[in-house]
Amino acid sequence: MSPKEPPRRRVPGPPRPRPGERARATARPASRPATRRPAVRRTPHTIRLGSPRPRLRLVGVGLTLVMLAFVVRLLQVQAVDASAYSAKATENRFASYTLAAERGEITDRKGVALATSVDAYDITADPKMFTPQESKAPDAPEQAAALLAPILGKDAKELTARLKTKNTRYVILARRQTPQVWNQIKDLKKLFADKAAADKKGNGPGANVIAGVFNEVSSKRVYPNGDLAAGILGYVNAEGKGGGGLESSLDKKLAGKDGRLTYAQSGGRRVPTAGSSEKPAVPGDDIELTIDRDIQWAAQSAIAEQVEKSGADRGYVVVQDTRTGEVLAMANAPGFDPNDLTRARSAAMGNAALQDVYEPGSTAKVISMAAVLEEKKAAPDTHVEVPNRLHRGDRLFKDDVDHPTWYLTLNGVLAKSSNIGTILATGQLGATQPEANRVLYSYLDKFGIGRPTGLNYPGETRGILARPEAWSTSQQYTIPFGQGLSLNAMQAASVYSTIANGGVRITPTLVRGTKGPDGRFTPAPAPEQTRVISQGTAKTLAEMLESVVDDQEGTGTKARIPGYRVGGKTGTSNRVDPATGRYKGYTASFAGFAPADNPRITVYCAIQNPTKGSYFGGQICGPIYKTVMEFALKTLQVAPTGTAPAGLPVTFDGAPPPATPNTTQTGPQTGPQPGQ
Repeated sequence: MSPKEPPRRRVPGPPRPRPGERARATARPASRPATRRPAVRRTPHTIRLGSPRPRLRLVGVGLTLVMLAFVVRLLQVQAVDASAYSAKATENRFASYTLAAERGEITDRKGVALATSVDAYDITADPKMFTPQESKAPDAPEQAAALLAPILGKDAKELTARLKTKNTRYVILARRQTPQVWNQIKDLKKLFADKAAADKKGNGPGANVIAGVFNEVSSKRVYPNGDLAAGILGYVNAEGKGGGGLESSLDKKLAGKDGRLTYAQSGGRRVPTAGSSEKPAVPGDDIELTIDRDIQWAAQSAIAEQVEKSGADRGYVVVQDTRTGEVLAMANAPGFDPNDLTRARSAAMGNAALQDVYEPGSTAKVISMAAVLEEKKAAPDTHVEVPNRLHRGDRLFKDDVDHPTWYLTLNGVLAKSSNIGTILATGQLGATQPEANRVLYSYLDKFGIGRPTGLNYPGETRGILARPEAWSTSQQYTIPFGQGLSLNAMQAASVYSTIANGGVRITPTLVRGTKGPDGRFTPAPAPEQTRVISQGTAKTLAEMLESVVDDQEGTGTKARIPGYRVGGKTGTSNRVDPATGRYKGYTASFAGFAPADNPRITVYCAIQNPTKGSYFGGQICGPIYKTVMEFALKTLQVAPTGTAPAGLPVTFDGAPPPATPNTTQTGPQTGPQPGQ
């Protein structure tokens, strides 16, 4: 305390109650009666707010669930389904197009193109660009279709439907169009683009109804020689794949492998700075055939002319190299042009020389003679007495002409194409008829009858040859002269090539080899060779076949070729009508080889159902054989024959001369009776 300030005086406070007195003072006596209650002073009513904590908790839980859903979805997108979404993004950003592989060529043996591919365009469109919003025209699809239809050769309604396709930005309007077609469309696009630009300057809508048409580089199959060898080549369908013939069977080799081009795009346009990836296409192999274009042309021209002249259903010519088995020509008439399939008849679009099956008639007698000679049951000069009629089984058999008893050699039986003489000769193949049947069947089988030719051609027939135990009573005697069994033209030609090749059958071939994209040539595998008859038997048969052409009594004199020795055989068989299954009309044929003393070429010709003029094989097929054989010999520069024919006897010494064959035929006595 400061000495200068006077001391403060303490003022006593109110006395403190003693313990216990406070409780008594506040407590109301229980026994004290209630007195007048003092009035209670009311306070004004107020609204009390609820606690915010429950609501905050609820909102927090909701936000937590929402955030949790986002987190789960984010994890799913970025972790679980990351690759799928990445692929979709890439798909939307990048465009991929197939780079079509160039189809390989098909050439003849000299490298001349028979089927090739040229530049072409697939005409495409973006349907979105034909909507009213994009094209600025309410009927853009209809207008564009009307403009494109005459250029593409398509129906306007069909094009309109494609241009209105929904949920796509790519449709194909036409495939494999020539550059000239695309140039017309390109000029049309430029015209409409200029018109739309001028329209915009004048504050018009600037409609362009053809802006959404584009092109893709493609290729088109072209056959430079038109219908030449069309039956062999086949054709390519609208998808660019082989639809028939070698185009189909060799499609994998010819097609190559397509490539792939992938690039970044934006708004349907390529981004040049974003880079791209490309897997180049691998071109297909070139196929070199055994066919000679010039010989094919000669064969096709000759058969087409004769089929038309004879009013026949169809015809075929096969030319084969006897030494190698290579097919030099395989012509059909009528044919078709694979460049324009819209005009082709479906019946003519195959290869009838391999797909038709028919009874060969007398050209098959050479197999019977081969069996008789090989089994040493007779020789070319063996005497065969041929009556006017021969009763066997349930049939009465006859030759193509009525005649007195013929006194022929075995060579004469073949030269005059006697059915009765052939039945008598083959009857010597066994002690019993069933045994003779089995022996003959074994030779038919070895010559390739009833078997695939080995060409592996689509739709090829293997012919019809029943087992010998299944031969009917009449078949036992008709099969030796070529009725009751069936084959195709290639099989028939192969029989004569086998004889010409010294008795060794070489599996026919159509393909010499392939040339890959690297230019390396790979030869085709060597064909299978099988000995059918001995070389001596083959030589004897060749001399006997010469008598058919060279001897005045032979049926094939129209096939003679000056300067060359020719061996051949005529055939005129009853034909089974495909529509009724009954015999109706004839199959005329001629088969042979030249030079007979050193064979090089086999030619086989057949004409189905000739209705005008003669129907004998020697009369209508013999001249075709001569024309085609002469051309082939000159083309291959085969030297003329320097030796004289063997001149085997046709009749017995001292026997009455046989009647000269005429060109008429008395009808069948009791069923099919093949003629010359």
